[in-house]
Amino acid sequence: MSKIVEMKKDDIKRPSREEAEKAVETLLRYIGEDPSRSGLKETPARVVRSYDEFFAGYNLDAAKDLSKTFDDIEDFDDMVIVKGIDFVSHCEHHMVPITGVAHVAYWPTDKVVGISKLARVVDIFAKRLVSQENMTKHIVEAIDEALDPRGVAVMIEADHQCMSIRGVHKPGSATVTSKFSGIFKDDQNVQSRFLKLIEKS
Repeated sequence: MSKIVEMKKDDIKRPSREEAEKAVETLLRYIGEDPSRSGLKETPARVVRSYDEFFAGYNLDAAKDLSKTFDDIEDFDDMVIVKGIDFVSHCEHHMVPITGVAHVAYWPTDKVVGISKLARVVDIFAKRLVSQENMTKHIVEAIDEALDPRGVAVMIEADHQCMSIRGVHKPGSATVTSKFSGIFKDDQNVQSRFLKLIEKS
């Protein structure tokens, strides 16, 4: 697993599925509900199953997904961009959804990865409790570490429900984060080309 972005799983003692379902029952009682009523009897189990899907990224390793590369692409010396990667994540502060789109680019050297793997890396980090800033950083670091490219660029634009449905109640607001490494950071012309290419048509 990536030494930069992966957690030490042995450091975290996970409760059993039964314990997790009991925790959901506790939350239902906290909001004033009766977990034993007919409409809620299966809710704890459903919530835990949904968490298995929402937070599947904790069981996945970006470095492993990026390890399969192709060596049959020759004389390509430019950026590769996958733009408009939709994702759904959850805010680590309030555990409510973040919906957004990511644009990912890298400038390969001798390691070229399948383009679907770039979208896969976005999903791996999205399917965790995140801050958008750290998610952006982790995607860049994972690609840098696995592929050793000339540089990586990531931009994320997202709607945070912790802002739109609670707190300040500002629906329609968007949070934009970006991170650049290598040639994308050092060469303003390359960075400008990336930003131009990901503009909405």
